[in-house]
Amino acid sequence: MVRKLRGALEFVHHEASGGIMLLFAAVLALVLANSALATLYGALLDTPVTIRVGALEIDKNLLHWINDGLMAIFFFHVGLEIKRELIEGELSTLKQAALPAIGALGGMIVPALIYYAINREDPSALAGWAIPTATDIAFAVGVLALVGSRIPPSLKIFLLALAIIDDLGAILIIAIFYTSGLSLTALSLAAVGVLALAVLNSRGVTRTAAYVLVGIFVWLCVLKSGVHATLAGVVTAFAIPLTPLAGEGRLSKSESLASKLQESLHPWVNFGVLPAFAFANAGVSLAGLTLDKLMSPIPLGIALGLLVGKTVGVFSFTWLAIALGAGSRPEGSSWTQVFGVAVLAGIGFTMSLFIGMLAFPGPEKAADIRIGVLSGSVVAALVGYLILKYARPAPFLSGR
Repeated sequence: MVRKLRGALEFVHHEASGGIMLLFAAVLALVLANSALATLYGALLDTPVTIRVGALEIDKNLLHWINDGLMAIFFFHVGLEIKRELIEGELSTLKQAALPAIGALGGMIVPALIYYAINREDPSALAGWAIPTATDIAFAVGVLALVGSRIPPSLKIFLLALAIIDDLGAILIIAIFYTSGLSLTALSLAAVGVLALAVLNSRGVTRTAAYVLVGIFVWLCVLKSGVHATLAGVVTAFAIPLTPLAGEGRLSKSESLASKLQESLHPWVNFGVLPAFAFANAGVSLAGLTLDKLMSPIPLGIALGLLVGKTVGVFSFTWLAIALGAGSRPEGSSWTQVFGVAVLAGIGFTMSLFIGMLAFPGPEKAADIRIGVLSGSVVAALVGYLILKYARPAPFLSGR
């Protein structure tokens, strides 16, 4: 029993575990959607869930609660990570942030251009230009972890920093391009909530409950405003204090409320929120799937944007940045390994599916989005893994 418990704990803390859980949830969704249980799977996601407090009522099906509610927790966790990296981590100085930032920029521009080139004849399809610009941190890091000690730590840090900047870019894209029908009243109330969060931060409040209660208020207001509700998670995360405190309950001198929350939420996000999202959004019927369907503009634009666009964009911009002296190649890595990491950046999955849901909210394009995201992400994962597994390490510890 002790041995089994130890094994379970080792799995939970293994870097690849989050990606494995995502893959399992996605495969389960695909199996259910293509089995005799397909109707039950659809009915489960369409189950109405209503919360009512007086005159305030939120009536959504289970799928929307997962995408608008649970994913707000994911974005809160992402916001905590972005804040930590920007203030005291790998992105805290311009020199540290330059190389992954430039690589991430290329990884957003080139996929969008490829998608646009393939779908330019269909104006309605152009709404999905941002779908292949995203990188799934859990999946990418999970695949990298499977390669093992052949990968130098500096390359893992580069991928993490690149993916975090990529997430920040995705958040900005969602806020700017996928917002419509704004309610000024709801936005004004949300602004009051954000102001309250700022006051809590400025006064050094370290009570989690205070931020949670105000964060829920902001989420409700944003939900009704026309801006996607998950952005409330990011705003709330940025208000959480990152300053190390002493003598405040369980917080030690080396901890802050932000780091404590990030650590506490990590297993819940990796083993709860993200698998739930994958299970709810990856299920697509493969009945009648043909080569023509795979090669239709939207799936092809997404898949090639992820596989080719991410690889070319990340690698070429990284190479150019190093050639111009804006950064140096990750210590101990070869160019082949950097190329392999660029391929892994094409694992869009969670964020790509999420952006796809915002770009095409109706059911008409759902299958196209899922086919494109799944095919591009799976191929990128396999190709990236094989490249990194068999790539020779750099002959020197560092180099340009």
